[in-house]
Amino acid sequence: MNWRNPWLLPILIFVLASAVQLDLPWWSLAVVTFVVGLAIAPSGRVAFWAGFAGAALSWIMPAAWLAYQNDGLLAHRVAQLLPLGGSPAALVLVTGVEAGLVGGLAALAGCWLRLAIRPEASAV
Repeated sequence: MNWRNPWLLPILIFVLASAVQLDLPWWSLAVVTFVVGLAIAPSGRVAFWAGFAGAALSWIMPAAWLAYQNDGLLAHRVAQLLPLGGSPAALVLVTGVEAGLVGGLAALAGCWLRLAIRPEASAV
């Protein structure tokens, strides 16, 4: 398998995180991205951006779908509580950025842990 494919890690993180979050708490997203970063991310930069993209998608897609299904009523009310002007789209975007940061930092930590344990693995 070609591990240098730039789409492989985000898609893998998206699929695994979406599946795991069906039954486990929200922070299971960080565990999934940490393990993927630890196992197969070739560098810290790739780990962060793959974790960010995969985690953000795993929250943006369901949030956007749920907001669409109820015409954004709940998202509008929650967005009114935050300084988002009542915009459901802004709430979905903020949700994705938050999940992306959690996933990206967890994947980066996993990659850094692997490099700390096995420094020779950094020659990619």
